[in-house]
Amino acid sequence: MEIDEIRKRINMINDEMLSLFMERMKLSEAVAEYKKEHNLPILDKTREREILAEMITKGGETYETYVYQFFNTVMNLSKARQREVLKETSKVGEIVRKMIEESEEIFPKSGLIACQGVEGANSQEACDRLFPHGNIMYVSTFEAVFQAVQSGLCKFGVLPIENSSNGSVRAVYSLLQKYHFYIVRSTRQWIHHTLLVKPGTKLTDVKTIYSHQQAIGQCSHWLEKMKGIDVVPAGNTAIAAKMVAETAENNCAAIASPRCAELYGLEVLADSIQDSDNNYTRFICISKDPLRYEGANHISLIVSCANTPGSLYEMLSKPASLGINMIKLESCPIPGRNFEFVFFVELEASVKETAVLPMLSDLERSCPEIWFLGNYTEI
Repeated sequence: MEIDEIRKRINMINDEMLSLFMERMKLSEAVAEYKKEHNLPILDKTREREILAEMITKGGETYETYVYQFFNTVMNLSKARQREVLKETSKVGEIVRKMIEESEEIFPKSGLIACQGVEGANSQEACDRLFPHGNIMYVSTFEAVFQAVQSGLCKFGVLPIENSSNGSVRAVYSLLQKYHFYIVRSTRQWIHHTLLVKPGTKLTDVKTIYSHQQAIGQCSHWLEKMKGIDVVPAGNTAIAAKMVAETAENNCAAIASPRCAELYGLEVLADSIQDSDNNYTRFICISKDPLRYEGANHISLIVSCANTPGSLYEMLSKPASLGINMIKLESCPIPGRNFEFVFFVELEASVKETAVLPMLSDLERSCPEIWFLGNYTEI
């Protein structure tokens, strides 16, 4: 058979498949109405297994995997449509509906913003980018940022969430869960690390280097060469620079940004000591209320999966079957549990898209725990 004839036949089959698919989706809507009238749940796992097993048997061994994927996707789409029809409620659904109702068009440019560290911190630069006319209130710890927002002292707080070289800042994810806060905007900035010392200090004089744990990780290759030097974590890179400036000794240094040299009267002893020039940190703006601003196209979640075969695939298949792009998936072990994990998930989507809310509600029902962290824009 010639290729044109093959393609012609494929086109005919596509038309037939589309017609049958549309008919099946309409029948799914009828099923949804029946389940609503008789107070039945949408999910019928036993029937799903029976259908998949039957289709796999009919399809034969050669196409077993393909048949499973095809019918599993069709059933996921069917359930998503049923949830749209029934407008099912869930905790995540209620949060999202409130967020949509109270959404605002323009992100504010000013206000009192909580930020961990001191002047010269990378978080301060992120604050200035997110809030060009903002007033920064510096606090000593990540949790103090949350507490300042929780108390109402500040409406927003700015924190690092992940680095391209050193991974996620898991302490911030934990605090988002603890305080039930939301991400309302994010920004990404290039991080430039230098070794700063008091004027006149030589590298051979340095016995101790201070910096934030993330910065230490981002400069690990350079630090490996510094034999006999103690590396001590500090609360923030700018705090480390301030400590070096204020000490009476000339035997310590700080890993911090070059602007800290000017701020604290230090000298750059070594420049660009980060492991990679492609060293970016994402910063988030947090709020205790589920706020959403126009143009929001990122959704962040923390999701736990049952420790059973196929549970992760089931979670991943829900956005995939709807054509929603997953731009981040990172696992994190749950302390005190045997090989159980939560996953940090980011989707490229808006809660205003038709299928997104049913998909989030479906995730909530199929996963042991889910934390909806917000729908926001990254600048």
